[in-house]
Order: sequence, then C-alpha cells, then structure tokens
Amino acid sequence: MSATPRAERALVIGDGSWGTTLALRLAKNGIDTTLWSAFPEQAAKMGRARSNEKFLPGVAFPENLRTSADPFAAADGADLVVSVVPTQYVAQVALKFEDALKGSTPLVTASKGLEIDTFRTPSQILGRILGDRAVCVLTGPRHAEEVAHDLPASLVAGCEDEEYARFVQSSFNADTFRVYTTSDGYGAELAAALKNVIAIAAGICDGLELGDNAKSAVLTRGIVEMARFGRARGADVQTFFGLAGLGDLVTTCTSRHSRNRSVGEAVGRGRTLRELLDEMHMVAEGVWTTKALFGPEANEDRVSMPIAEQVHAVLFENKDPREAVDDLMTREAAGEMDGLFD
Repeated sequence: MSATPRAERALVIGDGSWGTTLALRLAKNGIDTTLWSAFPEQAAKMGRARSNEKFLPGVAFPENLRTSADPFAAADGADLVVSVVPTQYVAQVALKFEDALKGSTPLVTASKGLEIDTFRTPSQILGRILGDRAVCVLTGPRHAEEVAHDLPASLVAGCEDEEYARFVQSSFNADTFRVYTTSDGYGAELAAALKNVIAIAAGICDGLELGDNAKSAVLTRGIVEMARFGRARGADVQTFFGLAGLGDLVTTCTSRHSRNRSVGEAVGRGRTLRELLDEMHMVAEGVWTTKALFGPEANEDRVSMPIAEQVHAVLFENKDPREAVDDLMTREAAGEMDGLFD
C-alpha cells in the first residue's frame, strides 16, 4: 500500500498562538509554510524576529516558515490552506482570500466557535464565502503552549471526504502530534464549540470553590448536554465522546492555560464579564458561543441544556453564580441519559 501523500506548500491564515503552532508543526514536517497575519507590521516583525513574541514567545521559526500579510503572495502555490481565525472574524478574513485562493483548493479549519448572528460553524462560514470545496475540521484537546514545545498531543481531522481527511492527517502527523480521522466534521465542530461553554461552568465551580465532586458533575453532565444537542442537529453522538468532545472538554475544564475556564473562575469570584473582556487580548470563544447558543438560529428543537442555560444567565443576565448552582441542583429529577439514546 502506498503512503498517503502530504502537502508540499501550506498556508496558515491567522497568527495567534494556535495558528502559529500549526504553522510550526507543518514546517517541522518539512512542508514549506507561510503564516499569514492580518497586520503588515506584525508579519514584518515576526519575519525579522523569526518568532511570534506577541502570541507564542520564545519559540523560534524554522527556515522554511515565512510570514506575510499579502493574501495573494501567501496563497500562491499552497495545496494545504488552514484557517485559524477567531470565529467571529472568519467571514471578514475569508473575504480577503476570495480571489486569492484557487477554486479547487480544499481548506482546513482549526477555529472553535459559532457565529453569533447565524449560528454557523467555521466550516459553514468558509463554504458560504469561498464556495463549494472540501473543508476538513482539525480539532481536539490542544494547548499551543504545549504543542509548540513538542509535548505529546492528539487531534482529530473530520471531513466527509475521507481521502482528504487522510491527506490532512498525513501532513500534520509527527512523533509528538498524532492525528486521527472521522467522517463527522460537523459533529467535531459542534463539540469543539460547545465544550467551551461547559468550561466556563467548570471555571465558575473553581471560583466558587465548590470542590472536585461538583466539577466532575459539570464535566459529565456537560458532555451529555453537548451530545444531546449535537444529536438533535444531525451529528453522530459518538463524536462527542471522542477527542473533539470529551478529550477537549477534560483539557479545557482542568488546565491553567484555558481562557474559558479562567473566565468562569473570575466570574465565580465576583468579576463581571465586561471587566474581563476589557482586559483580554486573546479570545475566550466560549463567551460568544454561549451567546450564539441562545440566539434565534440556535436551539430550534429546544434541547435540554440546563448547564449552558445557567452559564448564559450568569454571563448575560447578571444572575448570581451561586443562585445558578442552586437552580441546577434543585431541578426536577431525571434519568442520566435522557434524550441521548432513546
């Protein structure tokens, strides 16, 4: 059996910590890679320093990793294009590449979240603007700080086109970076977005000092909410118990690196969401996913999501976190897997 081919020239759109880390991974795999920044001064600064000191300090760029702020120059010859843009800006950035990308070039999205006004996933946003082309979802438990230093990590590449999923898998796979494949890219995207809402709830538990039992309950009940919602929208329930769902949920709810967990912890300790957003220079996608989840385009089937509902009430309706906990604990008795497999 012949080996699965890998990319020869890659473009990574988005110079945040994760975009930079994925560009590093591709370059370390011997793939000529361009890291695109929306800001010419930042692209030039990274090129001179041979690192991204703003978002990933202290990690040197290999010789075959270049930087650019020009969509046409960056996309020239790329056979692997990876979008790593905060979800609320995916559409805006995609428009910059509408004419730069060849019509047949498939895409990878490594963003996590849902567009607030439309409830579109990143792959759906890209498809709407850049046309009908294969889009693979690359997601799972990952902290850029660890992957950039070659600590072991495993992700999943999700796409209906299994051959393309294997191409993405082959391009990223390395001794410390293992990629699996799935045909349920949509479920993987939903899982990646929804787990950030549950991570905020876990952080609130930490801020309120509710203990390990409460946090464990949030994780296990949270994954059921996620899977129940995904099932209602046509995703595969199994996806939510794999790397894209449970795996990512554990990492995000327990790690000191997690921005979403940290936001929840600060709210649990009495900080307001507005205060936190004013201080942050990196996005906590769970905040906007929570807002999108209760918008007009989201939960049309009225799937039961009590934890997410309380997170929304705390973040956007000024509900006291302790009152939210009380309301969760005193709900009507229910079966553990109600609405998931029946």
